Amino acid sequence: MDERYQKMDKVGEGTYGVVYKAKDTKTGTIVAMKKIRLEGDDDGVPSTAIREISILKELQHENIVKLLDIIHSDAKLYLVCEFLDLDLKKYMDTTGPQGLMPAQVKSYMHQLVKDRNGLLKIADFGLGRAFGVPLRIYTHEVVTLWYRAPEILMGSRHYSIGMDMWSIGCIFAEMASKRPLFPGDSEIDEIFKIFRILGTPTEENWPSVTTLPDYKPSFPKWQPQNLKDLLPKLCEDGIDLLQKMLIYDPAHRITAKQALLHPYFKDVQY
Repeated sequence: MDERYQKMDKVGEGTYGVVYKAKDTKTGTIVAMKKIRLEGDDDGVPSTAIREISILKELQHENIVKLLDIIHSDAKLYLVCEFLDLDLKKYMDTTGPQGLMPAQVKSYMHQLVKDRNGLLKIADFGLGRAFGVPLRIYTHEVVTLWYRAPEILMGSRHYSIGMDMWSIGCIFAEMASKRPLFPGDSEIDEIFKIFRILGTPTEENWPSVTTLPDYKPSFPKWQPQNLKDLLPKLCEDGIDLLQKMLIYDPAHRITAKQALLHPYFKDVQY
């Protein structure tokens, strides 16, 4: 490894590699070093790593983690990025039983849907990729299960930014309640947890849902619950915004630009 960076601690480990806290001996700055697993000498650099590097090099934004350096030597690949103290889940765990204050939830949600200087940063692009029109066929093994949109869960291979708004809605509910909204332990359990809260989708509220590859006519028929009962700390405007993020039909799900105009954000503060 380049002698410029001195490893300090291992701070995380995932499917694609290990992340270390390290010190840049040239500047004294603390950095994060993501070690990419190279499966074999003949395989070269994984395509996921190439995509992640390409995306991070192209995206220069306050709310996206900065790629500072790339080290490729001795059959090892490291991505050197700015170091972030906590992820959102770890920060929520430090807030005690009361969870995040309503103003914090509003601020963090605003940062998730708007380009803005702030404290939230997107930091993992291992499965990220650019998309265009027309949409290509993609894998359905994307997004952590609890935040995976129903169109993906039911086998759609054509999806777009609507799936991200669903995920943001799930995060919104979790910030407001300190509990995941749909904590499934398998794909079918995830689907049923969504149905139990939002009601089983129909052709009326989601045209063509019955044509999706993994839709089953035998799905139990649940009626929707009142989200206000599940999220009593969230104001009426917040409930309305959440409902628009969790619309079944991705074509009618609220967009980020539309969300920014929602009354929920009329008094957002940083």
